[in-house]
Amino acid sequence: MSDRYDDKPFLRFVDAYVLKAIGHLDRATEDYCVAMVPHLEQSFGLHGSWVDIVAQRLGLGPELPAQIAQIWTEGRERFEAANGYPADPVQFAYLYVDRNFGTGG
Repeated sequence: MSDRYDDKPFLRFVDAYVLKAIGHLDRATEDYCVAMVPHLEQSFGLHGSWVDIVAQRLGLGPELPAQIAQIWTEGRERFEAANGYPADPVQFAYLYVDRNFGTGG
């Protein structure tokens, strides 16, 4: 089974961007993203936090995290009401990224 990030290392940051927007980014991934800022800056010629670099690279506006959070909140409530168990934030992030960003850049 292949890893989601094989041949698409930037996708990890795009998934993390969505997880951060919905308040479900784990500490280890956040720490990894922060540690990788110098590499991201060098690779893309962009500057700022890892969140800033993802937004710049994909041309995302500052309103997007709030929009993603709203979609998550509304969708989660519908999902849980229909299925009787909690929605998975990681699965949401993967689906959101795949539907809206393709491979994530």
